[in-house]
Amino acid sequence: MTPRSSLTSRPSRRALLAGLAGVGSAALLTGCGLRTGTAAGGGGASRTITLCATEDAPYQEPVRIAERLLAERGWELKTTFVTDIIQPNIAVDRGEFDANFFQHIAHLKQFNADNGTSVVPAFNVYTSPAGLFSTRYSSLEELPDGARISVPVDPSNNGRALRLLAQAGRITVREGVSVIRLSQHDITANPHGYEFVEVDQQSLALTIEDADAGFLFARQSAKIGLPISESLLFETAEDAVPFRVVVATREGFRDTEAGRALREAFQSEEVRRWYADYLDGALGTEAWGDDPQEAIAALEI
Repeated sequence: MTPRSSLTSRPSRRALLAGLAGVGSAALLTGCGLRTGTAAGGGGASRTITLCATEDAPYQEPVRIAERLLAERGWELKTTFVTDIIQPNIAVDRGEFDANFFQHIAHLKQFNADNGTSVVPAFNVYTSPAGLFSTRYSSLEELPDGARISVPVDPSNNGRALRLLAQAGRITVREGVSVIRLSQHDITANPHGYEFVEVDQQSLALTIEDADAGFLFARQSAKIGLPISESLLFETAEDAVPFRVVVATREGFRDTEAGRALREAFQSEEVRRWYADYLDGALGTEAWGDDPQEAIAALEI
């Protein structure tokens, strides 16, 4: 096990996001492997769709299926895989890519508000619920006073752990604050003296053993052998609506021929079967018929 001291506090999550977005220049995009170009899917006779996606199994494998299905219909899906959560929206907003596939609705709304971008959700792909887990304690009641709890550093996920604890009566937070704006600054009472440690979301599963409890996405908990049934707290289906993972595009692309073709490929029966088999169905596709633009419009920030 990694020493507890390896789990350290991170810089302010809002400062981090603003700083990263501020350096989202063409040089940064190229240097990190996301090369600038011209999105081709929406206009003229082009049969090429450009996509930027995150480098992780629940994204990579469905993309490969979509690439094959689109090729069978005369389309080329050109995909660039990246590992960060800043570049993809900047690139789509600039017209360098037609679409991206890496984020949930809440992150997209937060990012647009903070950075003046106008990327829109085109369609839902999978549901990404989350909860509070522990490798040391089997119930919330066992969690000791002063427990160290790891939470994601990014703004749109940070408040999810705090909301769960507030709903359970373990902390009190300011009323009227949206979950995607909720932060440690909004805690008005912490009677158990919990210490919240912010870490990169990709490192949540890696640091869970260094904390007394930690926030994990369902796919992360499944990968490390912590089933939802063993969570200390877990989101309800209603709580998880803002955290449905979407394919996002520039405005107007969704209703083009290329946009419709992209949705048909991602919401194909083959992709549905892949998610049903992956991690015993931890990532659901039940929201395919819902319009994410309605969800993002209803989400307060």
